[in-house]
Amino acid sequence: MKIFVAGSTGVIGRSLLPKLVKAGHEVIGMTRNAEQLQVIEALGAKAIVADAFDREGIIEAIGEIKPDAVMHQLTSLSNWSSADNARIRMEGTRNLVDAAKQAGVKKIIAQSISWAYEPGEQPATEEVPLDIQAAAPRKTTIDGIVALEEAAAELPDHVILRYGTLYGPHTWYDSKGAMADKTRNHELPATDGITSFLHVEDAANAALLALDWPSGTLNIVDDEPASGTEWLPVYAEALHAPGPEFQSGSNDWERGASNAKARKYGWVPQYPTWRSGFAQSLK
Repeated sequence: MKIFVAGSTGVIGRSLLPKLVKAGHEVIGMTRNAEQLQVIEALGAKAIVADAFDREGIIEAIGEIKPDAVMHQLTSLSNWSSADNARIRMEGTRNLVDAAKQAGVKKIIAQSISWAYEPGEQPATEEVPLDIQAAAPRKTTIDGIVALEEAAAELPDHVILRYGTLYGPHTWYDSKGAMADKTRNHELPATDGITSFLHVEDAANAALLALDWPSGTLNIVDDEPASGTEWLPVYAEALHAPGPEFQSGSNDWERGASNAKARKYGWVPQYPTWRSGFAQSLK
């Protein structure tokens, strides 16, 4: 297949590109920064410069390439801005989907998140509604996710991957990442809120497998949703950082997610739990 990857130099894109190439696909990676062209080419893909916010430029690029599938891995995380990330999910996705439709592309695989569900007591399955009644500032993120997922679903063959909280190389939880710094500086309390984690390699593997999956939405998370009182001490130990302070309470939407559906599709996480994954990824 000829596959167009938007977000090809992000934390998932860097793991995904070589997997796609190894699987025999013709891969075109998009970046808005010309300095990243060599990074994409070093991963075995062809590289183009395009900006997700440049509607006409994206339409022209995808129209010329005419890929069999589009992979949407676009995010805007560097500035910790939920507004920036929501904008790329709304405007960037809209441009990408419209370009794909005009080029006759039938399949899209889009990156979403698994912590956008409405409040509940148990890990969320894909049938649980999104938290569209959320208050600000969470509503900004939810609005972005709703727009992304609705736009992606306009293509006849669409797979929406609701990823867990990413850890591994180049993420906020990497040894040089922002969450690692917060943990070392004792700025991150251990709460009762539940998180579902996901290693970037498992995220990339899911995107590769999704090329053969039918349309639908899947939680791509590890096997063990956990409270901050459980996972944060383990993470701190893996960093050789001080143990966290404990703080009771949580947000009512911090419930984690179930990966049962993805496992039925044949996805098996290489890192089934953060308990061992943190230590392995922070060696």
